[in-house]
Amino acid sequence: MSRFVNALAARMPATLPHAMLAATALVALGGCVDEAAGGGAGSRDQIRIVGSSTVYPFTTLVAEQFLANDSGAKPPVIEATGTGAGMKLFCGGIGAAQPDVADASRRMHRAEYEACVRHGVDAVLEVPIGIDGIALAESLRGPGLRLSSSDLYRALAAAPGGRPNRARLWRDVNPALPATPIQVYGPPATSGTRDSFAELIMAPGCEAVEPGTRGLRERAPEVFAARCQRLREDGAYVDAGENDNLIVQKLGTNPLAIGIFGYAYLEENAGALRGVPLGGVAPSYATIADGSYPGARPLYLYVKKAHLRAIPGLRPFLRRYAALWGRSGPLVRRGLIASPEAVQRRAAAVIADETPLDPAGLR
Repeated sequence: MSRFVNALAARMPATLPHAMLAATALVALGGCVDEAAGGGAGSRDQIRIVGSSTVYPFTTLVAEQFLANDSGAKPPVIEATGTGAGMKLFCGGIGAAQPDVADASRRMHRAEYEACVRHGVDAVLEVPIGIDGIALAESLRGPGLRLSSSDLYRALAAAPGGRPNRARLWRDVNPALPATPIQVYGPPATSGTRDSFAELIMAPGCEAVEPGTRGLRERAPEVFAARCQRLREDGAYVDAGENDNLIVQKLGTNPLAIGIFGYAYLEENAGALRGVPLGGVAPSYATIADGSYPGARPLYLYVKKAHLRAIPGLRPFLRRYAALWGRSGPLVRRGLIASPEAVQRRAAAVIADETPLDPAGLR
């Protein structure tokens, strides 16, 4: 079992149309009876979920299955806000006006957990739903790039080596690469995918290029982030928003560009796009599952324990999620990489036992 899979196991204690989502959000809020002032979680007719655009297609599929198996259930309200923005909403408090679940394409940060606690959200379930890869992709008409984390650091860091980034062509960062413009469409600062890209790809690239930065992450994390993970803002990296399908469309019209998004979007568009190998390893189900692809990462749901007893259907919805995330399940057919079976069992136990997250391991 790879170090990635071991790490995932060790940290465990364990499509709805946009128009419909907007309409149901209004209905849900209008039907709320807020019991928060009395210490309860409030009540409403529908589940409300915010967060990651990467996890969004998996959660919407579960919502479809949830509705198909319960004719009396109301459609969950699901908003693709990005992980960071979703965590901020999720940690805003307890009650009917607050979301029940946060989809996340990275683990909750300690500062986010502390914000939750300050607002009365002091019992949170952490449920790994599977694994994803941060896929780098290009059009089938593209130049056939093969990159390393060092190449990406030199190409996209705002100030590699402490100097403003002047690279314009891929050949400027590595003479073995083609003389094509550096143009990368990727997620915004609120996205967990961008956080993971910075953590899993930019940071190792920086440490490889600048050995003096090794250990800086622990000694001075803010200095490390500014030096190694801050992306340039001169047009080489283009913030394409939280809509990953928009990045796919842009790659169709600009075959010299590359895009950054969750692996599911690459698999869904395999007829038009190909994965860019990273460190000699192409993104695929197998390489992400075994951790050999450098951009592999777990995906999560975060759930307010207090809302489980107050929001109709929330417990069955979570059980439905656990029933669908197996290796032969529909979530995998949509692009999710199944977690190892031991991790799946422990995640299902968190749901069944409603075991709160121990924040000791958060960073």
